Amino acid sequence: MPADVTITLFPLGKKIQVNKGTPLMDVLHEYGVEFPCGGKGICGRCKVRLLEGTLPLDFEQLSRLSTFGLEKDWRLACFCRVDSDITIEISQFEEIILADSSPFRFHPLKGFGIAVDVGTTTLVAQLLDLKTGRVMDAITSLNPQVKFGGDLISRIQACLDGKQEEMQKLIRVKIGEMIRNITEKQQVEASRVVLVGNTVMHHIFSGLDLQPLSYYPFESSNLGMQLFSSEQLNWKFPGCSAICFYPSIGSFVGSDILAGIVATNMAEREKMTMLIDLGTNGEIVLGHREKIICASTAAGPAFEGARISQGMRAVSGAISSIDLDEGEFKNHVIGNVHAKGICGSGLIDAMAVLLHQGEIGPFGEIASGDEKIKLAPDVYLTQQDIREFQLAKAAIAAGLKILLNRFGVTYDQVENVFIAGGFGNFLNLKHVIQTGLLEVPEEKIVKMGNTALIGAKMFLFEDESFIQKTLQLTRHLNLEGDPDFQDIYIEKMMLA
Repeated sequence: MPADVTITLFPLGKKIQVNKGTPLMDVLHEYGVEFPCGGKGICGRCKVRLLEGTLPLDFEQLSRLSTFGLEKDWRLACFCRVDSDITIEISQFEEIILADSSPFRFHPLKGFGIAVDVGTTTLVAQLLDLKTGRVMDAITSLNPQVKFGGDLISRIQACLDGKQEEMQKLIRVKIGEMIRNITEKQQVEASRVVLVGNTVMHHIFSGLDLQPLSYYPFESSNLGMQLFSSEQLNWKFPGCSAICFYPSIGSFVGSDILAGIVATNMAEREKMTMLIDLGTNGEIVLGHREKIICASTAAGPAFEGARISQGMRAVSGAISSIDLDEGEFKNHVIGNVHAKGICGSGLIDAMAVLLHQGEIGPFGEIASGDEKIKLAPDVYLTQQDIREFQLAKAAIAAGLKILLNRFGVTYDQVENVFIAGGFGNFLNLKHVIQTGLLEVPEEKIVKMGNTALIGAKMFLFEDESFIQKTLQLTRHLNLEGDPDFQDIYIEKMMLA
């Protein structure tokens, strides 16, 4: 049986218990370390410094470290498995990185600030020294509202059923606890707090009416920036003089996507770029410095494991990747444990591999006629799971096609496609393309990590005029209102 070992993260002071043999990549993505190259060891962004314990070095990793100019006390997390207790320094917290891997420029300010990504499923807060831009600490938590449902429709319905006040209290208390924990630990006072999230999270936190988001055309008149004092939120700790929940762009495109637009520098780019967030809400953006169009799709739940018979989030026990080894499935299970289910990246891999093997056809049918396909001893993919994938894939692919049509351009004219969110860390881009989810060459795709959090950190150094400039370039599109949506959607149900 695997033995428990402890990973201590510096400067967070966080201790994590994992099974012996667990890859560091399975653990660190939740604490701000990104893997833009997908764990191939070619970007160097997952570098960590070994402070205590042992992480063996092989020739390939030594060669990579030399390429990046790193000494032998450094490691690339994507190469490492943990077999004994270790303490590592997370280098990702040294600077804020943009898509082009250059430090972002800012005007130093006095004091400390906190950036918060208010996700539907997870919450992340980072404490910054506003003079240097350095991230001093970070904390993550599950969104306590998950008990009211994993998707936005369930949350809206719960609010309409009279639960909004309770949901508002839950999220305010939890974020307040997170901020208090990291400021007390670092013995500082945060003068500014920036929150970003989707429109539903924005409305629940701010106490705004969600009823307009429950029926067509899903338009709320309360999309703007919401300002609070610590007294209003009952946050009983000193220093928070400015607390801002940043504005949404449209009905289901929130400030998390606004932050992503800023993080990718889309509004400054001359050439066309795309931003895709395959999280709970499935948002897509296309544009450049003259115009930006964004939309949301009904794709996210399947990619986060919802509606899949053995679907789960990217946590211990989830199959996160699948490949073929001499005709046999080669599965990677997060946490180096027995497979209990499959997460979104594993689902995409499964579809690509099964399609390549001829075990499923272009219409999604199981070739054998059976109702399910075995992926691991206790994990299966059912015919209904395949249909759910097709629906999610078609929603994204059709949405992207409509955005391209609105601009009158093709994929050939798109310089880069940015993939946002921790989910992107695990994606096999070759498989993403094979399923027809994206129709661009692999070299155009850039894994950006948590663009919502990157953008929120940038907001700490900007005034409202900066945000308004981006908002003026951006407009929201209701995909279902496009006359070609149904035809394109049905076309994209086909598997490439």
